[in-house]
Amino acid sequence: MSDAPPQPPAGGWEPRDPTVQEPGGADAAPAPAEGRTPGRPDRPGTPPGREARSGRRAPRSGTGPEPGHGTPPGEGPAPGRAPDPAPDTGQAPGPGPAGHPTGRRAPGTGPGSGTGTGTGTGTGPTGPDRPREPKGRKRRRRTGWRRALPTWRMLLGGLLLLVLLLGGGFLAGYHLIEIPPPNAAATAQANVYLYADGSPLAQGGQVNRESVPLERVPRPFRQAVLAAEDRDFHTEPGVDPGALLRASWNTLTGKGTQGGSTITQQYVKNYYLGQERTVTRKVKEFFIAIKLDRATSKDEILEGYLNTSYYGRNAYGAQAAAQAYFGKDVQDLDTAEGAYLASLLNAPSAYDVGARPANRPRAAARWNYVLDAMVQEGWLSRPDRDALEFPAVLPSHPTAGLAGQRGYAVQAVNTFLARHGVLTEKALAAGGYRITTTLRKDRVDAFAEAVKAQVLDRLDPQNNPTDQYVRVGGASIEPSTGKVVALYGGVDYTRQYVNNATRRDYQVGSTFKPFVLAAAVAQGAATQRGERITPNTVYDGTNKRPVQGWTGAAYAPANEDDASYGGIPLHTATDRSVNAVYAQLAVDVGPEKVRRTAIALGLPADTPDLTASPSIALGPATASVLDMAEAYATLANHGKRGLYSLVEKVERIDPAGDRELPLPAAGSGARQAVSRAAADTTTAVLRGVVEGGTGTAARAVGRPAAGKTGTAEEDKAAWFAGYTPDLATVVALMGQDPKTGAQKPLYGAMGLARVNGGGAPAEVWAHYTGTALDGTPARDFDLELPKGSEIKKKDERETEEGTEEETGERTEEAGAEDATGATAGDRPHPAEGPQAPQGPQAPPGTPAPARPATDTLVIE
Repeated sequence: MSDAPPQPPAGGWEPRDPTVQEPGGADAAPAPAEGRTPGRPDRPGTPPGREARSGRRAPRSGTGPEPGHGTPPGEGPAPGRAPDPAPDTGQAPGPGPAGHPTGRRAPGTGPGSGTGTGTGTGTGPTGPDRPREPKGRKRRRRTGWRRALPTWRMLLGGLLLLVLLLGGGFLAGYHLIEIPPPNAAATAQANVYLYADGSPLAQGGQVNRESVPLERVPRPFRQAVLAAEDRDFHTEPGVDPGALLRASWNTLTGKGTQGGSTITQQYVKNYYLGQERTVTRKVKEFFIAIKLDRATSKDEILEGYLNTSYYGRNAYGAQAAAQAYFGKDVQDLDTAEGAYLASLLNAPSAYDVGARPANRPRAAARWNYVLDAMVQEGWLSRPDRDALEFPAVLPSHPTAGLAGQRGYAVQAVNTFLARHGVLTEKALAAGGYRITTTLRKDRVDAFAEAVKAQVLDRLDPQNNPTDQYVRVGGASIEPSTGKVVALYGGVDYTRQYVNNATRRDYQVGSTFKPFVLAAAVAQGAATQRGERITPNTVYDGTNKRPVQGWTGAAYAPANEDDASYGGIPLHTATDRSVNAVYAQLAVDVGPEKVRRTAIALGLPADTPDLTASPSIALGPATASVLDMAEAYATLANHGKRGLYSLVEKVERIDPAGDRELPLPAAGSGARQAVSRAAADTTTAVLRGVVEGGTGTAARAVGRPAAGKTGTAEEDKAAWFAGYTPDLATVVALMGQDPKTGAQKPLYGAMGLARVNGGGAPAEVWAHYTGTALDGTPARDFDLELPKGSEIKKKDERETEEGTEEETGERTEEAGAEDATGATAGDRPHPAEGPQAPQGPQAPPGTPAPARPATDTLVIE
């Protein structure tokens, strides 16, 4: 087949109806050759479904040539140029009528031919100048920045999704987040320690808080807090969603932090959660506040809020704040003071005029704001508001912590409570107790002043190294009541932690000797020859004299300064603290009985080195100053001993109401530790120590007194223990290296060659006792002495000694010799069992004086 286009007949093409389609015909245009574009023999065919491009645009499929725009009859394509192909409609081109090409495929011909026919009536231009018409209306695509904006459909869908998520999250959070137990910091309280008169002594613990019931908080104070923080507290729900979202947004965007807006939310933060500023904590706070508001009354929430809020000056809670700023209890606050404390809740440091006077203008503005809000809410009348003046705020000062003597007192009180089973150490550490002590502030201060005047002011540690070793301890007890009224533990608890009033590591020395004397009288003890022991019994005071009648190791103690006294009455040996005499006296009584007597008087049974041996009389035991004061108070109380107490009352601080704990009362369980005769005899002897013995410095007290001096080995401690009918007090100076803690001799301290009990300790005792009892009448001792125990004067004693010489009788302890010239040996003491031979005995048949009936010794 030729590729040349068909030629028109000789007569030209006949006109035909373009709507009529005739199949076949000799004049039909031949199909284009395979693989070529119709009319373009030099190009390969276009892919199926794609029309060949030409200079003219073919009519749209299904339309014929518009009237007036078809090809004129007899007019064909330009020479050498194939007719423009019909648009690709998916139909095979069909031949038109003979002699008239239609310029389009014939409908209904060709494979997959369609059946539709176009009848376009448009009048637009044809050919390349006619624009292409769209098949249908298409959405205009957004371009540029508009492509980044969401559509309304997207916004609506996102909003619905957000609502679903928030609703589901709320339900999940409400059911999953439970009200937790209170945090430890919220429940922690200080232990409040009070003097006997109720004035503050100290606060123990890290949190200065004392919870109080809402009833104790004045109504104007409560209303001031609501006016400042949450005026709609009683009518609104527990949360403010707007405030929570605002705070969360500020936290996330770094624009600052914001606390809970309602009182309920703030209480949840303080009591159940913490102070961290995070979104997680805010979410928990939200759900817990909702539940708490439903489960708890408004009054309970307000009470908790007032007890957990921080007011500055380390004061947590309304009670602690009232004490810190006004020095009074919360129930005593007036309206102006309550409004000031309410103002502090917003920013304590910014409104504390006591700490910084420059804060007064802004503090006054905040205070006025609170009062005006109270007027607006109808809680305060305008005339009453106008009459109020800005309150006088106390200067800022440290709380009653543990400095000075306070820490020593707290330590001693806690030990007392634990020892008597009132409170455990764990309970005390948790806090929340109000403890009223028996200590009297005036006497505690008097003790401190006496130590300062008689010891501390005389120390010069810069030029005298020994002065840095000096430590002082003291304790004072009322004998008639058993109350400990004063303690001195050291120079300052924060500088010297060890309590010198309660430590048990220094020897008590000769202050133990009165216990031996009391035991001898109480037991009706006799000398080695069986003579009843009285204050007038003469003993051998020779230095380093071996004790007689002791089956143990040999013991021959030295006297102070190695002085020898020869024959010396027992009361004089007490005045001069003769060791040789008292070692023998302990053997005569029985060391075990001496030990039990000391325990009965007040020394603890577990006192270190309280052993039953002759040396017990010289005081190697390391009882505390307080222990010794208890024992001497028993002697002052005629041998009657009750409970010696440091605590008057213990209350559990509880918002629901303070609860008093059971406590053994001071003086309770009183019993006769030793007979009155034994105690009074000992007192009579100890009066001589003050009047003319080693303790004459104590006479400065200016009233009848009894006492005993004591010095530890190597002068590592010096003691004075004494009493009047009204007060028993013990003072001790101790030597201790401040760096190593080792005990040190006091030689050279305060510029003295030696420090003994008759020096600074007795002077401190007299200074303190005189001050403590100032203004009270001086009383003499009411003593009941057994027959023969009256202390005889020197002339009376010399007369009796002359009578003894005439009869050839002398006491064996003075080294009497019998007719053979041998020294009389000590007889075995019935209580000590068989004795080893001690030398020649008294001649057989020598009558021994009858022993009186012994007094009863009450042993615990």
